[in-house]
Amino acid sequence: MIVPVSRRPARPEPCCLVIFGATGDLAHRLIVPALYNLAEQNLLPDRFCVAGVVRTDMANDALRDSLLEGLRRFATLPVDQAIAQKLFGCVTSVTADAADPPSFDHLGAELERLEQSSGTRGNRLFYLATPPAAFAPISRLLGHSGLLRETGNGWRRLIIEKPFGTDLASARALNSDILKVATEHQIYRIDHYLGKETVQNILVLRFANGMFEPIWNRNHIDHVQIIVDETLGVGHRGSFYDSTGALRDMVPNHLFQLLALVAMEPPSRFDAHSVRTEKGDVLSAIQAQSEEEALSNSVRGQYSAGRIGDTALAAYRDSANVATDSTTETYAALKLAIDNWRWAGVPFYLRTGKALKAKRTEIAIKFKQAPFAMFSCTPVERLAQNYLVIGIEPTEGIALQFNTKVPGPSVTIDGVEMTFRYKDYFKAEPATGYETLLYDCMIGDNILFQRADGVEAGWRAVEPFIQAWRQAGSQGLIPYAAGSDGPAAARVLLERDGRSWRNGG
Repeated sequence: MIVPVSRRPARPEPCCLVIFGATGDLAHRLIVPALYNLAEQNLLPDRFCVAGVVRTDMANDALRDSLLEGLRRFATLPVDQAIAQKLFGCVTSVTADAADPPSFDHLGAELERLEQSSGTRGNRLFYLATPPAAFAPISRLLGHSGLLRETGNGWRRLIIEKPFGTDLASARALNSDILKVATEHQIYRIDHYLGKETVQNILVLRFANGMFEPIWNRNHIDHVQIIVDETLGVGHRGSFYDSTGALRDMVPNHLFQLLALVAMEPPSRFDAHSVRTEKGDVLSAIQAQSEEEALSNSVRGQYSAGRIGDTALAAYRDSANVATDSTTETYAALKLAIDNWRWAGVPFYLRTGKALKAKRTEIAIKFKQAPFAMFSCTPVERLAQNYLVIGIEPTEGIALQFNTKVPGPSVTIDGVEMTFRYKDYFKAEPATGYETLLYDCMIGDNILFQRADGVEAGWRAVEPFIQAWRQAGSQGLIPYAAGSDGPAAARVLLERDGRSWRNGG
C-alpha cells in the first residue's frame, strides 16, 4: 500500500458551493460551522462563493443573518467576526424549486453571474442538504438543465446525504436515477462518521503498524464488536424515525462503514478507487442469511418510559408523530459473518440503540485467549480480556487491554489498559466532522465517500433482517426502559456463543 507523505493541505481550486436546503437544520447545525472552521484554518479557496438555494424568494441579508445566527449557536470555536463577515459576504440567496423545473434555468443563469463576479471558473459543488425524497428530483433537474455537465470550463460535483435509499430496491433505483445524469466520480455520498479523526485513523492503525496487520485475522481475533449507543430519544424526529427505525437509520451506513474499515483487505494504493473497491468487496462478503437465520441472529427493541440521568423520558410510542401501536425498533443488535479467508469463523456483533444509559461509539476487537497452562494457578476470571478498543465518541482514542504481573514476590496477574487519547497528544480544535469531508469534496478526493456498489452491498446484507422483522410484526419486539442497557436478549445473543458485550450492555 502506497501512502502519501505528510504535507500541508493544499488550498482547493476556486469553486461555488450550491446548497439546496440552505435554510434547513443541517446547513445551520453542521455545514456552515464546518465552512467557518475551514475558513479559520485558511482552507477555503481564494475565490469562493456560496449559493443558498431557497424555494421562495429570500433576500441575501435575510439568508446571511439566518446562517450567522446558526453559526453563533452551533460553532465549535469562538466566532471571529472578521472571518464570519468574509465568509457570509460570499453568500447569495437563489430561488429554485424541484416542483418548478423552469426555476433551474434561473438557477443556472444566477450561477453563471456569480461565477463571473467571484472568479470561480465554473467549478460547482452541489450539496443536497434536503429530505431524502428530494434527492432524485433535484438530481434529475440538475442533469436535465445541464448544470451537472462537465466541460473544459469547470468540474461539477454532487454531495448527497444519508439515508441513501430505504432498502435494496430503493437504493438501486436512486443510484440508477443519479447515474443517468452524473458519473460515479462526480457523486459524493456523504457519511459524517467518516469525517471523524479516529475513524480515518483505522486505516493508519491497521496498515502503517507492523505489529497489527500480521494478527488482524481469524487466527488471532476471536470476534469484533461495533457499538453505537445513544442516550437521546427520537425527539422531534418522530415522523422520520417511525418510518425508518434503528436498523435502516444506522446499520447500512454508519455501522457498515466502520465494519468495512476494520475488515477490508489492504488496498494496493491509498486512492479512492482502491480503498472503495476493498470496502465494497468486504461488504459484499457479508454472509447472506435466510429470514429464519436473521430472526435468530438479531434482537430488536423499543424503549419504554424511563430516566436517563436526572431526565425523565416518555415511551417511544408517546413521542410526537409516532403511531401509538408502532412496531418500529429503536434498538437493533445483529450477529454477522464475513465469508472470506481472513474472517472465516469470526463473528461480528453490531448494536445501536436510542435512549440508552450511556453514549458510546466504539469498535472492540477481541483477541483470542493465550494458552493458559503456564499460569494454571491463576483463576481464569482474573485474566483480562485482550481487547483493542477504538473509541469514537464521546472520547476519541485507542486503548489496549492486556495482562501484566502485579508488583510483589509472588506471580500474580491482573489486567491493565494502555490508552491513547487524541486530545492528550494533539492540539486539535473541536470540529463538526464535516470539515474533512467538505474539503475533500472541493479537492476532488472521494476516498471517504461511498460508491454505488458499496451502498447496495450494505442494503443487501440487511435485507433479510428488514424482511424478517416486517413479517414478525410486534412479535419479537422487546421493550426496554429508557436509561437502561437495552434489551436483555442482546446479552443472550452473545452469551449463547460464550461471549459478552464489552462493559456490559
